Amino acid sequence: MEAHNGKFIFGVVKVGERGQIVIPKEAREQYEIKPGDNLVVLGDDKGIAMLKNEVFQEILNQAMGGLAK
Repeated sequence: MEAHNGKFIFGVVKVGERGQIVIPKEAREQYEIKPGDNLVVLGDDKGIAMLKNEVFQEILNQAMGGLAK
């Protein structure tokens, strides 16, 4: 998948009966998502986004000036 200004479109996924989705292979490879990884799900009035928990914690830590653990 080619990036445009650091942004990607990985395709469309279908939500199953239990609310599950499959993260496209290209996205899992790009972000090194492996089975057992924890993802943080964020949202606003426009939609949702997911990122690896370690990345979220790092961003939170930087935003709080090194105070978050």
